[in-house]
Amino acid sequence: MTSRMSHCPWAKDPVSLHYHDTEWGVPTRDDRTLFEFLILEGAQAGLSWDTILRKREAYRDAYDNFDAARIAKYTTRDVTRLLAAAKGDEVTIVRNRLKVESSISNARVFLEVQGAHGSFAKYIWSFVGGVPIQHKYESMKQITPTTAESDAMSKALKKLGFRFVGSTICHAYMQAVGMVNDHLISCPRHRIVARAARPRVVKLERAFLSLGIARIEGTHNAAHLIG
Repeated sequence: MTSRMSHCPWAKDPVSLHYHDTEWGVPTRDDRTLFEFLILEGAQAGLSWDTILRKREAYRDAYDNFDAARIAKYTTRDVTRLLAAAKGDEVTIVRNRLKVESSISNARVFLEVQGAHGSFAKYIWSFVGGVPIQHKYESMKQITPTTAESDAMSKALKKLGFRFVGSTICHAYMQAVGMVNDHLISCPRHRIVARAARPRVVKLERAFLSLGIARIEGTHNAAHLIG
């Protein structure tokens, strides 16, 4: 596990430390995982991420392990079930009707995107050109709540019909699924996460060479050229 003396300072308790040291920022292109974080990040709106992490297993139980196909078929009866499951015990899901209803409608749009693009991953990763953005922040103060990429993602997702996908939520989503590496450079996980993205970068570099381009220059969005 990452040293508590050097890890990103937002991870302070055992739950957030484990998440920081095993998941946060690790690039994933697994559609189920991408859908899970889409729902969890939306549920976080107005709350702390620690609150959502503590409820994560309850969310998995309540939402059929984030099976988008099953969730898309949820009815008003399921909305009632989910809201009831959120009462009492603090480890159950967030009791908010708008968030519950949006999780169902988002599942339906998610499936539409899958059908149109072959996978949700192919679509969502296009906002960074398929390659994780490697930041080199020295302080948490340097990390902005939104970026040009999260602005573009938010606008596009809203147009498709997704809800609870403001730019701040989209930026947090990008951090979570490894589309950006926002570990501080003093954190050992920065190098580990960057290395995890390296095979994809090498593949893209080879593709660029095959097109007669010497190197990936300037912007990650150049990766759009090879699809």
